[in-house]
Amino acid sequence: MTRSHSWMRWRLAAIALALLPIAGNALAQADATAPVQVPLWPDGAPGSQAHRGEAERVENSYIHNVHAPSLTVFPADPRHANGAAIIVVPGGGHRMLVWVNEGVGPARALNRYGVTSFVLKYRLAREPGSTYTIARDAAADLARAIRWVRAHAGDYGIDPARIGVMGFSAGGELVTQVADNPAPAPHAPTDPIDRVSARPDFQVLIYPGPLGIPAREAVGAPPAFLAAGTLDQCCATPAITLYTQLRDAGVSAELHLFADTDHAFNIGAHSERISILHWPDRLADWLSDGGWLKPRWAAAEKRVKQN
Repeated sequence: MTRSHSWMRWRLAAIALALLPIAGNALAQADATAPVQVPLWPDGAPGSQAHRGEAERVENSYIHNVHAPSLTVFPADPRHANGAAIIVVPGGGHRMLVWVNEGVGPARALNRYGVTSFVLKYRLAREPGSTYTIARDAAADLARAIRWVRAHAGDYGIDPARIGVMGFSAGGELVTQVADNPAPAPHAPTDPIDRVSARPDFQVLIYPGPLGIPAREAVGAPPAFLAAGTLDQCCATPAITLYTQLRDAGVSAELHLFADTDHAFNIGAHSERISILHWPDRLADWLSDGGWLKPRWAAAEKRVKQN
């Protein structure tokens, strides 16, 4: 080996050693910004004791066998976080969770608008062999998620009066269960979080399933944004029905029906239609017009200036 080759090998080794701390710091930063999953009930959800310790199962990005309901946190960038929060509830027919296209994807899209997002893993009532029910268990998981986010609002820079819920398909059924229908019979409180309000401040229903619609408590329901495709045999009619109910009840509501569009358009992951690719911007417009993207102190300051 020539002297020049030896010198080159020594030089490359020195550079590699010098880069190790940089690489380590980069990995640490990546880990620090990775989404964090938090359990909704640290001691286990009521009624899930028989399945304690069972692992979730992932098949083609779909999640099955959920017995420990949780929230995965997607914080908004501090540079433009505005204090709003939305709990995203994936669909999947209560047989699975469409985790990527109706969970992670929408959560990151909401981050762009300064919204801190939480994706809910809830118990699946229609999975083969399940002993859970939608009204008793899955809806209770969403109610607990709202309470949990509100109780921990200060930890995430969230305004506890600007917490919304956003459900796709079966997830939309859970949204209407907690927002537009009587609350299920409460279980005995397990901790102080169970005493926090589970009422969302606003609701977003994207091609919601028919369960819970027509709503039984449309009067006084939270403001609503609804969207569906005109070709959706399952869920266009529930969206129209709920919108009509809310409108007739005097609730602020907005409905978007997208032409020539079927079910499960999510956030346009598999669509070339411009309207579908941009529908999250229509949601952002609605959130902004409703004041949900503005800190309350900014709204109060504007009122003072107007007076």
